[in-house]
Amino acid sequence: MTAAPAAEGVTGARTLTVRYAGGGTRRGPVTMGQANMIRCILRDEPDSINLHDVWPVPDGTAMDVALAALAELAARHEALRTTFPYQEGGAAPTEQVVAPAGSFTVTVLDHDTLPEDPDTYAEAVARSARDTRFRLDLDFPLRLRIIARAGRPVRVALAASHAVTDGSALGVLRDEWLALLAGEPLSPVTAVTPLDLAIEENTPAGRRKSAASLAHWEGILRTGPQAMFAEDGAVGTETDTPGLTLRSARGGRALAAAARRTGALPGTVLLTAWCVLTAHRAGQSVCVAAVPTSNRFLPKLARSVSTLSQDALLGLDVRAPSFDAVLAKAWGAAMNAYRHSRFDALDLWELIGRVTTERGSQFARDAVFNDISALPSTLAGAAAPDAHAPELELAWGEPQSLPTRLLTFVYQTEPVLRLATWADPVLFPRTAAEELATGLVRLLEAVAEADVPLDAPGRLSEVTGVRPVERGAEWTRVDGCWVSPAAVAAALTEALRGRPVEVVVEEGTDGDESGRRLVAYVGADERTWPDGALTPEAAHTALMAVLPGRPGVLAPHRYVFVEGPPRHPAAARRILSEGTGRSREMPHDHR
Repeated sequence: MTAAPAAEGVTGARTLTVRYAGGGTRRGPVTMGQANMIRCILRDEPDSINLHDVWPVPDGTAMDVALAALAELAARHEALRTTFPYQEGGAAPTEQVVAPAGSFTVTVLDHDTLPEDPDTYAEAVARSARDTRFRLDLDFPLRLRIIARAGRPVRVALAASHAVTDGSALGVLRDEWLALLAGEPLSPVTAVTPLDLAIEENTPAGRRKSAASLAHWEGILRTGPQAMFAEDGAVGTETDTPGLTLRSARGGRALAAAARRTGALPGTVLLTAWCVLTAHRAGQSVCVAAVPTSNRFLPKLARSVSTLSQDALLGLDVRAPSFDAVLAKAWGAAMNAYRHSRFDALDLWELIGRVTTERGSQFARDAVFNDISALPSTLAGAAAPDAHAPELELAWGEPQSLPTRLLTFVYQTEPVLRLATWADPVLFPRTAAEELATGLVRLLEAVAEADVPLDAPGRLSEVTGVRPVERGAEWTRVDGCWVSPAAVAAALTEALRGRPVEVVVEEGTDGDESGRRLVAYVGADERTWPDGALTPEAAHTALMAVLPGRPGVLAPHRYVFVEGPPRHPAAARRILSEGTGRSREMPHDHR
């Protein structure tokens, strides 16, 4: 969280009320995207879920013109006139109401002299506006600050409710704001409104689409790695992560050349390169990543002012002889993820809970790739257009608390590749994070020249300068996941309140990873063992409760309670109880 700096030359702050009127009263259910974000708003701290942006103001713009433009945006877009009936402490709202008219307030911060860097100052003002919660049932969804000099507006710094906007929606509003201030007429709104989208989602076809999305997620949840970064040091569910921005003309040229050589879209080439590099660094054969911008790939949604923030879940198998072979299946995998990115968030979390309990895992949203380069950009998310094109430049920013271990936002792909990456600093110290960013450019340059072999040991490390994580000998792959049996034993001992545990890996008859099973031997004493207290089912339930934040832990496939210390083998010991503890046996693949 960044506090707004004290600005020199402030002559005063005043609050203005702006009224608007437009459209009619509408009422209906919330969209799936709104329900998803409302759930986060009610759960998370406001500075982590609210959005912010900074809008430029052309020189000479009068204050009344700026206020009139804001009023026109409110009248034009139903999302800005929407509230959600809600009682504090009650169930999450399921209905949205669009008002035909209303008002909002604008805080004007007037200055005699602006700070030397007005954009950085405005960014800090906008960030500070995120700290207060939006009232879902009452508040206008934009918290507006106009930074002025001698009464003339020079920047608009704002926070936005994620219940009705996302980053792309703010980009649409920014585009229209600039057009209004330039005196340009706005085209009629043709993008789908939130209420119309909700109606579509509740049709039989919409419900079938949601069911298909859940089936897509279930397939990946049951077979893919539970966490991309299951390794020493990967602990906790949130990371305090500084941002690293890359600006590279080299990267832009290489991406364009790679797209020409392969005949693939630049966005697909970049996504493939990022997945290949991420899986390489994590030592995984499948890259499982959330790709949030997928929901705007339909024309009617591209410029919708609404929140469409729902993850598409990509599972890209990177086992292939070469980069081009992975690229050949990346487009289909991405489109499959995009098509299956609309779902009821509560249904999804119920699915995740059920499937991971059956699998004995905790799904970690470790890797996120958000390419917004083709969507309306926002000033807060991406710097103003480059006055020059650096060959390769890296810049560190402020830390943010994020529930992920690797997050990449792509802002621009040509002529300069511009992206920002937030990488868990425990797993990626500054040097390693910089190597990851420059390694992506190096991989694109190599792909631009020729196909890059992926089955030659050490070749990808040689090309990119990025080496796979080194896991100790105690780590092994079970059920498509990297697992530390020692960590499993420690977690189970904690879950069972100190009972001694030994976890072993039993090899199957197949001779490969797919046959491996984890077996936990738990020491028990029949004389002090409460009747029925230590069943396999109870042990499994207790372990699942302590799994979050432990990506190297997978629940045992079998629990064996033995009398005395849990030394393996247990053949000479009296077995008191044994069983799977799971509600069903899970299918396995060879990932």
